[in-house]
Amino acid sequence: MKRRLEPELMEDPLQAEVYAAADFAEADSLMLQAFNEAFPEVELQGPVLDLGCGPGNMAFRFAERFPRCQVIGVDGSAAMLAIADQRKKSRAELIDRIRFLQGIIPKVRIPAGPYAAIISNSFLHHLHRPEVLWGLISHYAQPGCQILIMDLYRPDSPQQAQGLVEKYASSEPEVLRRDFYHSLLAALTPDEVKQQLATVGLGELVVRKTSDRHMIIVGQKS
Repeated sequence: MKRRLEPELMEDPLQAEVYAAADFAEADSLMLQAFNEAFPEVELQGPVLDLGCGPGNMAFRFAERFPRCQVIGVDGSAAMLAIADQRKKSRAELIDRIRFLQGIIPKVRIPAGPYAAIISNSFLHHLHRPEVLWGLISHYAQPGCQILIMDLYRPDSPQQAQGLVEKYASSEPEVLRRDFYHSLLAALTPDEVKQQLATVGLGELVVRKTSDRHMIIVGQKS
């Protein structure tokens, strides 16, 4: 099945609110678990760059898990970042350790780092040109930087995509069911990602499936 692109940004405030209110705890926990397994015994110190941070789910989780890191979240959607900033106001203990920036990669002005880690969750499938993400990571990741990207991978057919929607989102609002379906169709395959990584010189990263719908791209910049 060929990739079917979807809009890159969630700019509708109502759509952003529904997304932010949804329960993504399982997927968020899976990503944090994957990081801990990939980099055991590591206590992150210093800046962490969260690309496509949305309403801040992973930014808050990483700041909680690693109290010696500071997280910079980047997203192009003003609606999403408004929710992220509102959430931050209620987390007094994290206010000084989390910062959100609005902008479209690669044009957004990101602090130079160096970064202890670069992470991204459910952002890759939104990009019409995925190589933009890999190029940005290659630019900002210095040797030793720990990289973890988690995203959906594309099923073999629209029927399989619909089956995943029914399996995991049957009780969710229609807007989430629709977005999940279109996100599956817009996602990349592990083989496509491997080819892209080789092209930009990030061949040290490993691509593997972690569920029937998720894959991770993980490794340390050499």
